[in-house]
Amino acid sequence: MVSPARLALVSVLQFAEGLTDRQAAHAVRSCLDWKYALSLELADTGFDFPVLSEFRARLVDGGAGQKVFDGELRAAGQAGLVKAGWRQRTDVTHVLAAARDLNRLEFVVETPRAALNQVAKEAGDWLVTVSPPQWFDCYSARPEDNRFASRWAGRVEHADQCGTDGMTLLKAVWSATSPASLRSLPAVEFLRQTWVQQFHHIEDTMRWRGTRDLPPGLIRLQPPTSPRPAPVRSGNWAGPAIESTSARPVSPTPRI
Repeated sequence: MVSPARLALVSVLQFAEGLTDRQAAHAVRSCLDWKYALSLELADTGFDFPVLSEFRARLVDGGAGQKVFDGELRAAGQAGLVKAGWRQRTDVTHVLAAARDLNRLEFVVETPRAALNQVAKEAGDWLVTVSPPQWFDCYSARPEDNRFASRWAGRVEHADQCGTDGMTLLKAVWSATSPASLRSLPAVEFLRQTWVQQFHHIEDTMRWRGTRDLPPGLIRLQPPTSPRPAPVRSGNWAGPAIESTSARPVSPTPRI
């Protein structure tokens, strides 16, 4: 059981440093300054990253987010960490939405990476002939190993580029020169379905969907590998970037 007070402080640190849930959970395990701020023992192993998403969902469901973060602000003021003239206002909606959007971007980057890995195992020689050289630099490492741009415009640009790369891969897989077996690879099909949900295809360009343009949480896909399943939600709350062993089916499933 993880202390809600610690999870609230982790959420603030996560927002301040622009981290996804995976990166924040890793920082709790490995960063001495985070352990000190959270009053944890050096050997503390932290928690699984889905805990952060579940914590945010409970705050939203209970309408307790503002109370929690205002309490953090008061405690910081009483400890002399926040002084007069400093920025002291808390905006819980902004804090929670930032984590949601970063997790969604991580999902968008990880999906073509997983597809490329499966295609490389099945038809590595063919993939070399259709993949731009920059794909190796972009998708050789997991997205949580890198920091995303701090500005929203930079994050959208990154997502749009991933959308273009994913569409390029899908077109190559469905071309007449590709091995037919590639079209039945689970990661390729997951990429196709995910791109239907996450992007607009407008005049041969890919644009990352805004939050209001996403499908309801009941049918929204989650990343394909995770320690535990994601809670089902609807509306605009994107929920956790949690991976599961198989893609949740979309019905109906439009073709790109």
